[in-house]
Amino acid sequence: MEDILTSAETVMNTIPSTFNAQQVRMTILGGMEEPSRILMDVSCIVIKRTVNQYRSQVFRNLLSCGFKKIVSVESFNAAFNTETLSLDFPEIKFVRAHGRMSDGALVNLGMGELDSPYALVVHDDLCVQDFKFSRSLAQKLSDFNAFCVAARLLNSDRQGVPVRFTPKVKNSVFDVETSLAVVDKAMTLYPLDLAGFYDVNAFKMLGGFDYTIESPYWQEMDLFFRAWLWGEKIQLSSAFTLGFFDEVPVYDRTADISYLKFFLKNLLPSFKRDHGEISIASFPSFKARSRCGMNEALTLFNAARDWVKLNRFRFKTDAASLLEGWGKELDA
Repeated sequence: MEDILTSAETVMNTIPSTFNAQQVRMTILGGMEEPSRILMDVSCIVIKRTVNQYRSQVFRNLLSCGFKKIVSVESFNAAFNTETLSLDFPEIKFVRAHGRMSDGALVNLGMGELDSPYALVVHDDLCVQDFKFSRSLAQKLSDFNAFCVAARLLNSDRQGVPVRFTPKVKNSVFDVETSLAVVDKAMTLYPLDLAGFYDVNAFKMLGGFDYTIESPYWQEMDLFFRAWLWGEKIQLSSAFTLGFFDEVPVYDRTADISYLKFFLKNLLPSFKRDHGEISIASFPSFKARSRCGMNEALTLFNAARDWVKLNRFRFKTDAASLLEGWGKELDA
């Protein structure tokens, strides 16, 4: 067992500019042995969500697939049987964050442990029943050349759930439309429940999940919208299917301060010739819609403006152009 404090840089009250910039106290258990059956140069990050009784089955299912490395990530909970499991499954690395962390922040920790080019990211309740992931499927998904290939998901009754998400603006308000239709290489704004096949280097180059955005929904939306703005793709594969063992999770989409941070970083920047920028002239309209006090609004606005300036040449488009052209490449 190893207790460590991981940090790529010290960040105080600012938007992180590098991957895994958050200071995290965590404990690492296991992972001292390589899996005995490695069939692909793909790792798996599994996020703890199920009750303890199914965890052994989950890890047996994952080990049977032939992943290069398996990293289980979780927030510390004394009720979890992680210590025992680390002895039963020495091939699996268990990363336990001290304190409550979002799933996105946990995935950041998992990504930091990988040296493979690709990673499957799943919650553990997607790995209980009928879980399969083969080398041939990994090859097919890698051929997409996408930042993330999102899975087709089924509920516990094996009925499809909406996994295709299309960004829209209705009455000047950002919205997302959902669809059950799954077509190979169809664009989707984000993978439902984070379930997807990820390009690890692209994830790190994008900076990972912004831990300063507290809402899990807007934190996840921030990363995947940023990916589209920075020239990456998230696509669907009809051959990549996973099934929930329990209820399909429901996200809180309340437009709170987390939404404002998402708005500032993704919807407000405009693309000028070869870079993204936030004009100082856009502050009055942001202040009016934010319902924040002057000091808070200025702090949020200036932090986002500085972050966009730092990353200005990473932008390949802006939100208006992205939404206008959404789906045209697939339909062409």
